[in-house]
Amino acid sequence: MDPNVISKKELLELTGISYGQLYRWKRKNLIPEDWFIRRATFTGQETFFPREQILDRIDKIINMKDGLSLDELADMFSPNLAGAKLTSVELLERNIVSRTSLELFVRQQGESETYTFQQILYAYVLERLLVTGEMSLDEGAGLLQALVSHYPKLEGKPCELIFVRKMGISTFVLVSSSTDLYFDSGVKVVKRLNLALCIEELKAKIS
Repeated sequence: MDPNVISKKELLELTGISYGQLYRWKRKNLIPEDWFIRRATFTGQETFFPREQILDRIDKIINMKDGLSLDELADMFSPNLAGAKLTSVELLERNIVSRTSLELFVRQQGESETYTFQQILYAYVLERLLVTGEMSLDEGAGLLQALVSHYPKLEGKPCELIFVRKMGISTFVLVSSSTDLYFDSGVKVVKRLNLALCIEELKAKIS
């Protein structure tokens, strides 16, 4: 059995939710359609889910549904970008970015009185990779270029940022979350970052 997936039966038993709740949350767009994976088994067709993603999502729904309506939760989980705008001071005060990340972002993208949610997302992703020490400032400039050039083509769709390095040369790839990628043995995958989850985190910080 693939350890990266969980069957519907095991999911319901593990989380204590009902079949009806699961499919109601699906209809309300709290759980993406492409997380419902149909596979043939010796007992017939069964439904599986990406294990870590579905368990994390259900935990969030259970813990947040008393404070937010299902529609508000659906908006938070949506990969569509929000309409919020923030100033540089607000980005720093809310711990969305550090001063180092903000200064790099401004050098690359220019200074504005306020920043759109899309710009804030780029700065936040930059911060996520810089703060771990996995990426240098020079590589951060390449990251921003890749996001600005290509993320708008995938906006509104679940996607991943993949940061790879080969022989000291780094590359950033944006792909649909459902895409399987295979690299040769000389390529090191430094980081895979789910951008839909980054958007969720950002919406929670801003709201």
